[in-house]
Amino acid sequence: MSQPQPPLIGISTYQEEARWGAWALPAALVPAGYPRLVRRAGGLAALLPPGDPETAAATVARLDGLVIAGGADIAPARYGAQPHPRTGPPAPDRDAWELALIEAALAARVPLLGICRGLQLLNVALGGTLVQHLDGHAGPPGVFGRHEVTSVPGTLLGAALPEPVAVPTYHHQAVDRLGSGLVVSAYAEDGTVEAVELPDAPAFTLAVQWHPEAGEDTRVMDALVAAARGPAPAGV
Repeated sequence: MSQPQPPLIGISTYQEEARWGAWALPAALVPAGYPRLVRRAGGLAALLPPGDPETAAATVARLDGLVIAGGADIAPARYGAQPHPRTGPPAPDRDAWELALIEAALAARVPLLGICRGLQLLNVALGGTLVQHLDGHAGPPGVFGRHEVTSVPGTLLGAALPEPVAVPTYHHQAVDRLGSGLVVSAYAEDGTVEAVELPDAPAFTLAVQWHPEAGEDTRVMDALVAAARGPAPAGV
């Protein structure tokens, strides 16, 4: 009997100026930790370059699972707020593309995992708002911090990470008002929301505020890949 194919997991990327060899050109980027984590969890990684939001549904239709990666702050206008002095410059094209990917995944019942910015985008997509600046959840510029998170029993995350764990973290924004239908599934020691999920969604929908791709614990990605793989055939 042939072995089933690993599920195809799309990972959102973003456009930045990059240098390699003699070249300095716009490039579609994402840290290598993301596809590496997908592979370690048993999936096949497909990098999704920024695109026209109108193509999001067709893109998601080709996938078994979707990861919305971390990165720049979301434009506060997306959740009806004025920019805080510490809020980073907006990336409107990226916001529009990734919000369209999230909406397409929810509509198509494609398992979804948000990471850092991905959590914040899921919250905004469902009508939530953000705290635009907080301290204590990142190291020096370009260096991940580390702190403990505790999952909520009875949630998807509680099943994946039943015990308190120390996680790599690099963010200065967080959930303020929860989006419609979302529940909190983990907290930091200071009470910051560290994971949310959508229990009434027809497919696995989870987002974490930390960066599992920067650590060694694969369990969050394991859960996405298992959901993307679907139920085992009867009798297996």
